[in-house]
Amino acid sequence: MNGQALKAEWIKMKRARIRWVTFVAFSLAPVLGGVFILIIRDPVALSKSGAFSTKAQVMNFSADWNSYLMLLKQAVGVGGILVFGFVASWIFGREYSDGTAKDLLSLPTSRARILNAKFVVYAVWCAALAVSNLLTGFLIGSILQLPAPETSVVLGHLNDYCLTTLLTVLLGTPIAFFALWGKGYLAPLAFVSLTLVFAQVIAATGYGSYFPWSVPGLFSGAAGSYKEQLDIVSYSILVGTSIAGYTATVMFWRYADQNK
Repeated sequence: MNGQALKAEWIKMKRARIRWVTFVAFSLAPVLGGVFILIIRDPVALSKSGAFSTKAQVMNFSADWNSYLMLLKQAVGVGGILVFGFVASWIFGREYSDGTAKDLLSLPTSRARILNAKFVVYAVWCAALAVSNLLTGFLIGSILQLPAPETSVVLGHLNDYCLTTLLTVLLGTPIAFFALWGKGYLAPLAFVSLTLVFAQVIAATGYGSYFPWSVPGLFSGAAGSYKEQLDIVSYSILVGTSIAGYTATVMFWRYADQNK
């Protein structure tokens, strides 16, 4: 990888105001989880909020660390598809929106190295979002004085949280391809929206284990017992999709006619 290319992408990310928007948007899950716990703890407030009461019963949610960490995992597995997809759309689509794509293509640097630098920044950005979400959750949980959990429970959730994040991050490569193919933000964001909708619908039909964008959500436990349907085929499809997206992205930028 070219160090200068990585440095350039890192500077772009540091100076982008949009990154703070992603952090704020992604932090809504732990904040809403905290509000959820406050309402559950107050019988009067719970009785007046029928929607919250019903949702709590459906999710089997209670005011403890086990439920709260489960919620954070689901936020990454489901919400991460949207937020991480937005990050990938911005990193790979901004060059066309800003009119700097031709400048990059004319540099004496391998196009693959430029893309690799973008993928590294994408992965770091998403990892930072996941860590920030987790730290925010721990802070809110401490403020709410949730009962001290068992160490094994926390470690189990943290392990699943990291794996869910990894699975979600891997699905960013096809979005990068659509950003280059569509030469901007519209095509990748439309693709992200469609995959998010299809992920929910297909998971509800019981075939989510074969649709890569449903796998992170199922793994996080968002669909309950459907997680048991995941097997080596499910993860192979997801990894294969990621590799195909990366290959298509590199091949497109290397050989396609760049007329913008």
